[in-house]
Amino acid sequence: MRAYHDLEWGTPVHDDRVHFEFLVLEGAQAGLSWRTILHRREGYRRAFAGFDPQVVAAFDHRQIAELLQDSGIIRNRAKIRAAVGNARAFLEVQASACSFDAFIWSFVGGAPKVNRWTSDREVPSVSPEAQALSAALKKRGFTFVGPTVMYAHMQACGLVNDHLVECFRYRQLTGG
Repeated sequence: MRAYHDLEWGTPVHDDRVHFEFLVLEGAQAGLSWRTILHRREGYRRAFAGFDPQVVAAFDHRQIAELLQDSGIIRNRAKIRAAVGNARAFLEVQASACSFDAFIWSFVGGAPKVNRWTSDREVPSVSPEAQALSAALKKRGFTFVGPTVMYAHMQACGLVNDHLVECFRYRQLTGG
């Protein structure tokens, strides 16, 4: 968890494949701990073709059945089907918006929203931007993308900076 926090969480992402990776992982995390998902990240990377949405979108019922037997991931039928369906919807967003990255960053005006939290208790689990993003994704056919999941995505991918102001990562990411 420390390495994830210190090297990754909150760093602005502009790579569609990384966005897809976090959509899959955060969808799998629903109802579970993030620690559980991080421990299985390599299993997800292997099972979901390096998080290539083009490949995952082509998964059929046989591949879904194989994933349900894969102990390297969370074997939840709804979450696995969501990942495959979301890959298809992801490709549609890419086709209509040039990139998923351009689409998602539009919800924060193209730049990270920098918060100034001094306590973990202040950090919200949802925001108006996450609610709008969730609604837009659901309208496009995505599942397991509720406002809380989308806020987690925004935090992980640096669309919002929710590091506490005394955290060294806050200073690294804001230059202050």
